Amino acid sequence: MRNNQYFKHILEINLAVLFISTSGVLGRYITLPPEQTIMFRAMLAMVFVFLFCRYKKYNLGIEKGKDLKIVILCGVFFGIHWVTYFYALQLSSVAIGMLSIYTYPAITSFLEPLILKTRFRKSHVGLAVLVLAGVYFLVPEVSFKNQHFIAVLFGVTSAFFYALRNILMKPKVEKYNGSVLMLYQLVIISILLSPLLFKTNFVDVKPQLWAICFLALLTTTVGHTLLLMSFRHFSATTASIMSSVQPIYGILMGMLFLGEFPAWHTIIGGALILSAVFIESIRTVKDNKNSDEKTKV
Repeated sequence: MRNNQYFKHILEINLAVLFISTSGVLGRYITLPPEQTIMFRAMLAMVFVFLFCRYKKYNLGIEKGKDLKIVILCGVFFGIHWVTYFYALQLSSVAIGMLSIYTYPAITSFLEPLILKTRFRKSHVGLAVLVLAGVYFLVPEVSFKNQHFIAVLFGVTSAFFYALRNILMKPKVEKYNGSVLMLYQLVIISILLSPLLFKTNFVDVKPQLWAICFLALLTTTVGHTLLLMSFRHFSATTASIMSSVQPIYGILMGMLFLGEFPAWHTIIGGALILSAVFIESIRTVKDNKNSDEKTKV
């Protein structure tokens, strides 16, 4: 019985990662400007997450002052992350777009000690070198005339703001429900991008509405909610290791639905980046295990 439950939880987290991975294919498929796509994504997801929070009867309150300011700032960063990520996808491919934003764990390892005043590890320098080598292979030519180079820049920028958002949000997750925090961020993104409604040609939106709804409901709401729920059964670090297959799922979907087959240099770059992510995740798991053993002693 216990094995069946464990298998069920493994299935749930993989389903969550699979849904979240659809962002790559959908980002390539939807031809609207990224700002408009993210506006509709945020607005629809905001409604879905709000209904979910009401169904679960979560407390929607967040203390005014520092907490609210940080959550608002995280909403801004999260919006920038989404928009720049979709620019990376539109300018290149699912593989390059998804792999370039997976530089965020290395960026996080450098920013976290500065922002949260945690201990800096020398091993992170080696991981950063590994990630930089991976990015080097993703870029066939360092030139602003090269579209893939610009796409990687957008991807790394997206990773930077995603890392910032995650670091600032980390202390708040311990205090507030994750879905509630997600709701606030979606509200901020919706408000910031709402002026684009006046410039939107809804004739162009109509044929892509199903893809936007899929992006808002399954990719954003269901995917992120399932991932959040998995934290009840797995540690955040274990969940992050399993989440590192996102680019692989995304690339496979790109091959299946869009006929995008990554070049050899993209595969090498992706392997280096994902190796750094996996090594860092394994190290964190070992550190947490050692810390728990010392606490027990």
